[in-house]
Parts: sequence; C-alpha cells; structure tokens
Amino acid sequence: MARAPAPAHRAPDERKKSRKIGALRALAPFMLPYKLLMTAALLALVLTAMVSLTLPLAVRRVVDNFNTEDTRLLDQYFLAALFIAGLLALGTALRFMLVTRLGERVVADIRKAVFNRVIEMSPAFYEKIMTGEVLSRITTDTTLIQSVIGSSVSIALRNALIFLGGLVLMLLTSAKLSGLVLLIVPAVLVPILTLGRRMRVISRETQDWIAASSGNASESLSAVQTVQAFTHEAASRSQFSEITEASFDAAKRRIRIRALMTTIVIFLTFSGIVGVLWIGARDVRAGDMSPGALVQFVIYAVMVAGAVAALSEIWGELQRAAGATERLVELLETEDSVRDPDDGLPLKAPVQGRITFEDVHFSYPARPETPALDGVDIEINPGETVAFVGPSGAGKTTIIQLILRFYDPSQGRITLDGMDLRDLSRSDFRRAIALVPQDPIIFAASATENIRFGRPDATFEEVQAAAKAAAAHEFITALPEGYDSYLGERGVMLSGGQKQRIAIARAILRDAPVLLLDEATSALDAESERAVQQAVDTLSADRTTLIVAHRLATVKKADRIIVLEAGRVVASGTHDELVAKGGLYARLARLQFTDGIAAE
Repeated sequence: MARAPAPAHRAPDERKKSRKIGALRALAPFMLPYKLLMTAALLALVLTAMVSLTLPLAVRRVVDNFNTEDTRLLDQYFLAALFIAGLLALGTALRFMLVTRLGERVVADIRKAVFNRVIEMSPAFYEKIMTGEVLSRITTDTTLIQSVIGSSVSIALRNALIFLGGLVLMLLTSAKLSGLVLLIVPAVLVPILTLGRRMRVISRETQDWIAASSGNASESLSAVQTVQAFTHEAASRSQFSEITEASFDAAKRRIRIRALMTTIVIFLTFSGIVGVLWIGARDVRAGDMSPGALVQFVIYAVMVAGAVAALSEIWGELQRAAGATERLVELLETEDSVRDPDDGLPLKAPVQGRITFEDVHFSYPARPETPALDGVDIEINPGETVAFVGPSGAGKTTIIQLILRFYDPSQGRITLDGMDLRDLSRSDFRRAIALVPQDPIIFAASATENIRFGRPDATFEEVQAAAKAAAAHEFITALPEGYDSYLGERGVMLSGGQKQRIAIARAILRDAPVLLLDEATSALDAESERAVQQAVDTLSADRTTLIVAHRLATVKKADRIIVLEAGRVVASGTHDELVAKGGLYARLARLQFTDGIAAE
C-alpha cells in the first residue's frame, strides 16, 4: 500500500537525528534520587552473577569425583550445588523486586515531569504537535523506558558480569581453549554494532508512527459526532488504517533486522563453542585435560555465549528506549514562546482591573504573515464593561487570549494596573481573571466539581449560588443525581446551552476582579440568555468586564463598545453613538435587529 503521510508535527527530513544509545543518559537525573535503591539492586545483581559463576566449579567437582568410592564426598558436592541453586533463586527474586520497583518509580517521575511541562505550555506549542502525540509519548514511550530500567538494564548488567567473569574463569580453566573462543568475539561484535545502528533509526521511526496513530485516533474520537454526522467514518477508518499500517511496516523492518542480528550472533557463537568442544574432547582423550575441567569450560563457554546473545537482544531494547528517551527529552526541553520572568514582580493588591493595550501588534505563530492585531491601542478603566464586536477574524478573541497571556504581542505591550504582563508570573495575574470561553470545557466529573473548578475551596452553598446566578440550578437539579451527576467526557450529557451555563457559573464562583466573556451567551435560548444576562449585569457591576460577542443584543448595555475590523480598532462608543455614526457597527445592527435603525 502507499506510504502514509509523515506525522503531522514534522516531516521526516525535519526529524532530529538519533543521538545513539547515549540518549539514555538523560534518564540519570530521574534515577539519582534513588541511589540507595539502585545500590541494593546492584548488590543483588552482583550476588546472582557471582553465584552463577560459582555453579560450574561445583559441577566440575561432581564430574571429576563421580567414580570416587567416598559417597559422602559426592553427597557434599551435590548439596553444595543445591545450596548454590537456592542462593541463586533468592538473589534473582531480590534483584527482580528491586529493579522493577526502581523502574516503576523512575517512570512515574518521568510521566509527572513531562505532564507538568506540557500542561503549562502556551497554545503556540499545541499548534505544532497534536495532543494525541503528547499522550503517546507520556504512555507508550515511558512504557518502553520502564521495561528497560525495570528489566533490560539489570539483565544487561548481569549478563555483562557473567560475560566478563566467565571469560576470566575460562582462561583459568584452559588458556588454549579460551584463546580459540576469543577469536570468535570480533565476528560477533561486528553485526551487533552494524545492525544495531540501523535498528536504532527504525525504532525511532516506529515510535513516531505510533504517536501519529494515537494523535489521529484522539482527534477523530474527540469529534466523533461530527465524524458520524458527515458520514466520514469510512474516510477516518482509512486514514487511521493507513497510518497504523505505516507503523506496522516500520515495526516489521525493525523486527527483521533484530531477527537477522540474533540469528547471526547465535550461529557464530554456538558454532565457535562446537568447534572448541571438539578440540577439548581431543585434549581429554590425550590426557591433557580432565573431564570435569572440560565440562566446567563448556558451561562457562555456554554462559558467555548466552550472555552475548542476551546482550544482543537487550541492545535492541536499549535502542528503542533511546529513541523513546529522545522524544520525551524533546518535550522536557522544548522552549515555550511564552515564559515567566525569572524574578516576577508581585501583582499590586487589591487588583483594580485597569487594562491597556499600547500599540499592540500580533500574528499567530501558524500564520505569521497575517496580522491578527495591527497597532491596537485600548485603555479599559477599572469596573468598566467593554464589548468587542466585529466580523469573524477581526481579532476579538485574540484580545482575550493576549490578556490571558496565552501569547505575547510581537510589538507593543499589555498592562494590568500599569504592570506589563510579561513582568508578572502568569499564575499570579491569572488568579485575578475569570473566563467564560466560546467553547466551554466540561470535565468528566460531577456538576459540582465542574463549577468548583473556578474556585476549588468553595463550599457547596457557594457552588449552588453560582449555579443559580448562571441560570444553571434548575437543569442541574433535574439531572438523575442533581449536583452529583456525572456529566460525561466533554459534557456529552449536556446541551450546548447547558455547558455554557456551567462555564458561566464557574466564572461567577471565581469572583475575580476581571471578567472575560468570549461569546458567553451564544448557545443560549432567549429565556436563558435573559436570565444569564441579568446575572452578568449584576456580576460586572463592580469589576472590569470584557465581552466578545457577535450578537449585538448582548452588548447594548456595555459602557463602551469597541469595533474591530482586520485587527484594527475602527470605532468606539456606546451603542447609540455607534449607530448614529454609521459605518461597520451600524451595518451589523441593521442586519441583526429586525426593525432596523428606525426601531431605535
């Protein structure tokens, strides 16, 4: 089938090249806090490796004394071998427990660190990467890392110790046979290094496709009603299938390379052992070597060969984990276009709510050539209710986003009570702002928890009062469990107007000195809009209120109406003043009010 498109956030030629296995060094800061746990795991690992290397010595004693007439000596050797086996079992269990716990702990910390990073990123970040891909990195990539830290690394270290210890004991057992074995090592290492490099690149590509698949599924499922309404299911299935198949194709290439590497390594290793065993058997027949020594050497050779084979397998896992680590580090090291100052100034208390735009220019990062605001100068007085109107794309919602400092202006500045927002901590000045967005967000929680999102320490009585003020109390109490009713993911159990009233109640509960209403009543019926408008009028009486609206009926009572067009302020005044002036606002009024200007 045709190749699927590259993941949306970047083209293949833009991908950062793999930094090889050294990318795993980025995990060190997450592991260092658990030095004691790592030390205990390392000791258990060394213990099991030493015990494993001791076992062939006991086997040699048994073989060489197999024909002895002293049965008690033979029994002692068998008991010693049994004791060593028991010690090995206990050590292995301890090692497993410690390294698994370490892996789970480190991965939990990584997930928290990545989430803590992305949750504070500005919207510009999410213009470049899909939310589903971020979730894929937090889940799939961290699962790979957990497998490596909690299993692969300890197994690799154990096999490395067995490899080195086995080589030393092989030399002590028979230098001649050991020299022959060492001749095989370069032949084994070459495919590991050569094919491993290729597998690292493909592993990174596989993770990219998995993330793209997750992002595509997340986007489609979050808009499942729209997909179904437009009978887009077949196209969505086809697109998801294409991306998933591309991921599978990359996985197949990785599997083929890994299988080839494993085949070559195991064949070369065990072919060498067979050849050495043949030479050793001739030495035993010649009396140059005891049968027990040959058995001991063969066991060590098998252990060394097994260690090499295991290391080649684990090398592939480490390559995949290195790719996953790179992707997580990318998130952790991503520079946000909106950053808090190192030493943020404290916001003056109490907050008055004076907001000014001074020659503000701004373009969205995804559309740098199209100005969203072009030289805007606005001063909003404390306690003033100001409405922003204009056609779609005029810059109304952009005003709201810049006040919340989701973006920074490319030129000019925005101040709150005379302080530049860039000099303040975002979490500090945002506490002074309540927002009702155009697309209200309802969380998968109860009605109470959704409203309390505005102020987590609010009492139930305060939540209920806010709901009544937002005309939401009646429909909430009609739900099966009232205020404890689960509203579903993104509020699927509610109508558009009900969602908006929950969002308004949330803003009322926040009781902030600055209130931002972005099309807050656009989804309400006439009766609910009237009730909510009364609540908004009461709420805005003693606070600075900015209203973005298309429906002029909702802004007629505003102290001032600012008309925007193509990112510029083209008019300002009261409803009556703007209608009398003519121009854009008067045209909008004629379109919306059925009786025209004469009704005024």
